[in-house]
Amino acid sequence: MEPKIAISLCLLGIDCNYAGGNSLCEKAVEIFKSGRGVPVCPEQLGGLPTPRIPAEIQGDRVINRMGEDVTIQFRKGAEEAVRLARLAGCTGALLKSNSPSCGVGQIYDGTFTGTLIDGDGLFAIELKKLGIEVETEEG
Repeated sequence: MEPKIAISLCLLGIDCNYAGGNSLCEKAVEIFKSGRGVPVCPEQLGGLPTPRIPAEIQGDRVINRMGEDVTIQFRKGAEEAVRLARLAGCTGALLKSNSPSCGVGQIYDGTFTGTLIDGDGLFAIELKKLGIEVETEEG
């Protein structure tokens, strides 16, 4: 049995990102078609709508562009997505780069200026704690 891979739902061409669009990635589609992909959208699992106001990590909080604290939704979504990944037996994850949920290695800096800093999204952090290998569609 081949290992299962958690995949950010937007990478499969599903319109679930903050703007109501997607980030179609052929690598993600191929993994899914092989039967190994487990699609998840932590932000939707946390109860956030699509489309939604963009949010970025500021310190230990997640704040949207309107100044609203959406940390609870982002944490809940990360927890639920991790639960799905564990139930499916995922040993890896292919996640959306720079996202406050799914970013790996770099995320936006919280100023809504498009500036990237070193860091991981909340879902990526939780996966790493479990020893699940994470990468983005960018490699």
